[in-house]
Amino acid sequence: MLIRTLIAVGLLTCFFPLAVVAQQSLDSLVDSNVASLVATYKMLHAAPELSHREEKTSAYFANELRSLGYAVTERIGKYEHPDWIGYGVVAVMKNGDGPTVLVRTDMDALPVDEKTELPYASKVKTKNDAGQDVSVMHACGHDIHITTMLGTAKMLAAFKQQWHGTLILLGQPAEETIDGARAMLRDGLYSRFPKPDFTIALHDSADLEAGKVGYTPGYALASSTNLDIKIRGIGGHGSRPDNAKDPIVLASQVILALQTIVSRENSPLDPAVVTVGSIHGGTRYNIIPDEVNLQLTVRAYKEEVRQKLLASIERITKGIAMAAGIPNDHAPIVKVSETEVTAATYNDPALTERVASLLVKVLGSDNVVKVAPIMGSEDFGYLALNQQIPSTMFWLGAVDPVKVKQSKDTGVPLPSLHSALFAPLPEPTLRTGVKAMTSVVLELMKR
Repeated sequence: MLIRTLIAVGLLTCFFPLAVVAQQSLDSLVDSNVASLVATYKMLHAAPELSHREEKTSAYFANELRSLGYAVTERIGKYEHPDWIGYGVVAVMKNGDGPTVLVRTDMDALPVDEKTELPYASKVKTKNDAGQDVSVMHACGHDIHITTMLGTAKMLAAFKQQWHGTLILLGQPAEETIDGARAMLRDGLYSRFPKPDFTIALHDSADLEAGKVGYTPGYALASSTNLDIKIRGIGGHGSRPDNAKDPIVLASQVILALQTIVSRENSPLDPAVVTVGSIHGGTRYNIIPDEVNLQLTVRAYKEEVRQKLLASIERITKGIAMAAGIPNDHAPIVKVSETEVTAATYNDPALTERVASLLVKVLGSDNVVKVAPIMGSEDFGYLALNQQIPSTMFWLGAVDPVKVKQSKDTGVPLPSLHSALFAPLPEPTLRTGVKAMTSVVLELMKR
């Protein structure tokens, strides 16, 4: 089939512009592979693996790329946790002189109990790092990303006559725990392999119709920082609160006061989020506990805003404790995570507009949408080395258009990413993803 396609390309270039012929050939090759891609997606969806445990997924990904002629290196990544294995994959195809382009996919899944009732729904259960039994689901669409990458890899191997340079396909572990990209960099990603001139990625969207893509120049996703706050009090009997210092009351005051950081201390022109996602304290009705533990996530685009948020959280927390008469040796402990933190994702404006213009030509103007930035987070931005390398991530629509219309008509929200009900529409999503990403790489590496 491929030989016939290439012969056809040679004949048709006598009569039609090469770009038109190339796109027709790409469409034909994508069409002939869609059924296989859908089958791959369903297989991956039914066999998800948690972050830091992507052993089988990475091995499958590596073997598929190796069969396509890529030079593949496995088990890349060094974590700070000594027991975690780096399951990163790097596949390289050199094709003469030219730019070096890195395309990234993530591979890990989430501890979510799938409720889609699809015939290929995940039934996987495992133990997490704490030894707890959890279900596992590709609730963020990383199975879509992997499959799209494999399809793109096949297209680019077939169309080597249309590009030149060095192509790097990166399978990244542990995106959900936002430490996979740094683990690969820590393991010498850009010293063991060529440093890219561009880094590219896509992410499926739970808001866009399948068949469409979205793009966002500049800041596209926020930084994310996790914090732990230990509110320490003095425990006692519930009937004698005057003999205790109640950390539950203090924690309640802290939670409410922290909401004023965004509303009263931060500029309304600089988006920010402070969310308390977990509160744990106490054991029984009539016992005032010694401590309450809070878990927070903080989001911002600008680093100076992030630092201001963190400083305000510590000031407010300790100030409330002091006002309540908590002694200094029982002051709250505010701990900012050193591992569960990621920088904002910044899409290089010039590169993003170039990619968007190309996608308009490939997919049609009705299918390319400029979308607003969101406060969700990714660790893809680390691969750009603090904006030293032009980088962009675009959104891949993954939702049945009928369901999007129903949601707009009824006002009932669609299942979001990380939802147990998130269910991409496979065929048009994969078709569009492979066509879009292949076209972007061909544009950046064109002869």
